[in-house]
Amino acid sequence: MKMKALMHRLALGFGVFLLASCTQEQQNKISRDIQNWTGTNGVVEVYAGDKLVRRFLKVDKLSTAMGTDDGKPRAYRFGYGVLDENLNFVADPGEKKVYFEVSDYATYVLFENPR
Repeated sequence: MKMKALMHRLALGFGVFLLASCTQEQQNKISRDIQNWTGTNGVVEVYAGDKLVRRFLKVDKLSTAMGTDDGKPRAYRFGYGVLDENLNFVADPGEKKVYFEVSDYATYVLFENPR
């Protein structure tokens, strides 16, 4: 029993050591990979000034657009989500999953759905 606990602690310590030796960028990529694997239930809200104008539900991630020829990041994010037309935080019948883009210059918030 003690041997099993010791092996568990050693494995955990080794994992922490490996993660600590990664750069911040590598740690972020690992985190994104885990998040993509486990899935999310995100919400994207887009604002015009202080007014909410669009809400997308069931968003799993926002991706940065990359240039086709130069491979450089573009000034917008894109994703897929259910357009919450009546802004009631519920994916009602008739509200469909859509592709959307959000400019880097827009005011938007991505968060985990609390419901």
